[in-house]
Amino acid sequence: MAKHGKKSKSEATGKSATTGEQVTPKKSDSDATQVGVLGEALTYVLRHAAASLRGAMAEALRPLDLSAAQHSCLELLGRSPGLSSSELARGAFVSRQSMNLVLRGLQDRGLVTRPEIAPKGRALPTKLTAEGRECLNAANAVARTVEKRMLAAVPEKHRTRFRGDLAACAAVLAPAD
Repeated sequence: MAKHGKKSKSEATGKSATTGEQVTPKKSDSDATQVGVLGEALTYVLRHAAASLRGAMAEALRPLDLSAAQHSCLELLGRSPGLSSSELARGAFVSRQSMNLVLRGLQDRGLVTRPEIAPKGRALPTKLTAEGRECLNAANAVARTVEKRMLAAVPEKHRTRFRGDLAACAAVLAPAD
């Protein structure tokens, strides 16, 4: 390319300046890594779906005064009472620091309890309160509505396969324990 990013006459026409013959441009490293149309890249489509789901969930949970991370935390505790902050962070896909803020907010609202002193080690096991269970039930009803809205785009006969395929994709990329 000529000075200052402008194409020379031969670059613009695709013909050799000396012979006038058609020249096949060399592929640059950046051309070799292009994946085509952005909307066709699976990683982009998955990120777009996740962002859309996150936005829909945030909007749906807002009347319950819950964030998606708070709902995830309540959901995890509903299934496995006594998890530590670190375990909850891993399960909710947030940092430990973020989970500490989530737990503090849930605890201030009386939705979870944590002992003042760890029964063993340093981990403080967290449990739902009765109010936390009620809030979780309400949040799950809202979450299922959003999920149904999203899955309406997938024919019913393909939904089980769709879930299985997404789970398989996640499992193959998950770090080994």
